[in-house]
Amino acid sequence: MSQSTSRGPLQAGERVQLTGPKGRLNTITLSRGAVFGTHRGNINHDDIIGLPDGSVIRNEAGTEYLVLRPLLTDFVLSMPRGAAIIYPKDAASIITMGDIFPGARVVEAGVGSGALSMYLLRAIGDSGKLISFERRNDFAEIAQANVSSALGVRPKNWDVVVGSLQEELPEVAEKSSVDRVILDMLAPWECIEVVSDALAPGGVLICYVATVTQLSRVAEQIRASARFTEPAPFETMFRGWHLQGLAVRPEHRMSGHTGFILTCRKLAPGTVLPSFTRRAKPEFDPEDIAIWNADAALERPVSDKRVRKNLKQAQQSAESRLGLEPDEAE
Repeated sequence: MSQSTSRGPLQAGERVQLTGPKGRLNTITLSRGAVFGTHRGNINHDDIIGLPDGSVIRNEAGTEYLVLRPLLTDFVLSMPRGAAIIYPKDAASIITMGDIFPGARVVEAGVGSGALSMYLLRAIGDSGKLISFERRNDFAEIAQANVSSALGVRPKNWDVVVGSLQEELPEVAEKSSVDRVILDMLAPWECIEVVSDALAPGGVLICYVATVTQLSRVAEQIRASARFTEPAPFETMFRGWHLQGLAVRPEHRMSGHTGFILTCRKLAPGTVLPSFTRRAKPEFDPEDIAIWNADAALERPVSDKRVRKNLKQAQQSAESRLGLEPDEAE
């Protein structure tokens, strides 16, 4: 899978990211003779072509701009979208916790806008194979355009299938021939059976869902199939930090909950999973209710003397705040 140049002098046809005053970003595709116009003055593409990555240029008014090739994350966050994307923090977790490796045969459903597809293609390399399913043809077209734009080529080891995973997967993948499956859809529990047939023993299933109800239902379906290890759910949080002199603190804004990720592995045929965990209890019982009691919560008892002291302090504070004399308060 040949990708666009990632090192050496900047060339015509490449995308570059211009960082101007106040940190504003603009992404352009270099073309000989072209001009990028801003309210601060024009920038000639020819002045950028041939420069090393990470150079600083000036526009015709003398304003400085930093020039860098955009990272894949930069592209993903700014690209045209059909469906909502899987954000980089979640894509990183999927690649890592799903153990996506070079040469892996991976199935993805649905493709959305192609964000995760780009990370998967990089992870599996030229020797791997990615098969992406998408129900909507327009979303599939957006995803293919985004991937081609980001990578500079249409990957030969990537197949996009428009249709239902349940119906099409058996037609494009033999049984036990897939290493990893990622399900990013509204009802992944409907696909557990067909996915278990396609996965090789030991293969990893990764589900990406938005709500706790989806998370609970797909976990129960995985357990009911008796063909996977115990599902392991988690989510990722991402918080940047402000660094300026001695002003070192967390940023006020952060990328919090975007989705839940659940992973499990395919068991060998005929294998019965040992009971490693406590027996599941479908309903509340006295033991469950007890955890809400004061004794279970290890509530510290407060003496009557302490209560009287606190009451007196509270009343004195109230009287002071209201500007009352003790006799008036009574």
